[in-house]
Amino acid sequence: MTGGIAAYKVPAVVRGLREAGIDVVVAPTPESLNFVGQTTWEAISGNPVHVLTPEGADAVVHVRTGQEADLVLIAPATANTMAKITVGMADNLLTASVLVATAPVMMAPAMHTEMWNNAATQANIKTLSERGIEFIGPESGRLTGQDSGVGRMSEPEMIVKAVLNRLRGGTEGFGDLAGTSIAISAGGTREPIDPVRFIANRSTGRMGVALANEAAGRGADVYLASANIDTSILTDLDVAVQVIPVGSALELQSIMKSLAEKTDVIIMSAAVSDFRVAAGSETKIKRDGDLHLTLVENPDILAGLARDKREGQTIVGFAAETGDDKADYLEYGRQKARRKGADILVINQVGTGAGFGDVDTAVTIVDRDGETIAEATGSKYEAAGAILDSIKNYRTN
Repeated sequence: MTGGIAAYKVPAVVRGLREAGIDVVVAPTPESLNFVGQTTWEAISGNPVHVLTPEGADAVVHVRTGQEADLVLIAPATANTMAKITVGMADNLLTASVLVATAPVMMAPAMHTEMWNNAATQANIKTLSERGIEFIGPESGRLTGQDSGVGRMSEPEMIVKAVLNRLRGGTEGFGDLAGTSIAISAGGTREPIDPVRFIANRSTGRMGVALANEAAGRGADVYLASANIDTSILTDLDVAVQVIPVGSALELQSIMKSLAEKTDVIIMSAAVSDFRVAAGSETKIKRDGDLHLTLVENPDILAGLARDKREGQTIVGFAAETGDDKADYLEYGRQKARRKGADILVINQVGTGAGFGDVDTAVTIVDRDGETIAEATGSKYEAAGAILDSIKNYRTN
């Protein structure tokens, strides 16, 4: 264990491994004891705990700990300790044990998004991976304080599952979406009027980015069709996500058709303009009295993907609704689910202070018949987790 705030989750990992019959020896770094103390580790693990290499010199603990291990798990794995292991440092019992170990080494990283995406950290990850070290996560979600993004340590249950799978000789991925390829559209399309003006909507793409980060953290191969998302939002994107920029609805349709040919799941979270200008101007339109634009309907991308889906493929749509005097937003969403033919539809209420932007959200997840299968309220990352859980359940049932 290293000195990260996520250390408070690790006792649950130790307990879970012990309940599975695993003998656990904890080797905390000196800094980590600021988060969870030595007495706690000894009580939970049932074994003596050493921190520095001179400790237990008569039994050569700094060598024996690594030699006798069937697996070494570092959780949380901070950027600092990952860097030390990359260059072969052995300044405490943990790093010394890794140098001695011939057993598999697994890391569950935990750090702030900027640290995870930093070029130095990414280079270290590449080097460690090439040496055979395996990574569990990180996931995306709430970090220290009010920040959210990639860098959150995987939950104890997932870490325990990954370790047990590795000890049993399993080759499957460690995230519950490992081996699944997902294409996500996000943001809002823009329909040109002239070289300066366009028709747009209020979507920021935050929901799609949260979905992409959460899916990547859970082991999926993720493609993001980014429709005019601000670079400040894309900064938080997991570096493993492959980004394809798009502009208009027709461009998005072409990209999503292409991605549908090679992915297992399509999530259409982008806000797609229903109409485009029939004949946009190639030069800036000058002010000269009233302007009349002729609009034509854009293709229904979601319905087309649902109609043409491959066997075993899952199509997920979004319905951003407001409701009116005829029906509430949920009823309009349920009608859309029955009309579109997608396997899953996510209904969210939008309007002033709701839905779009950096605000909490509430979603109702329904099947193709409009029947509720899940609900979620909270941050966009919490909603993303519920949506991906629904997709996983749909695909495994």
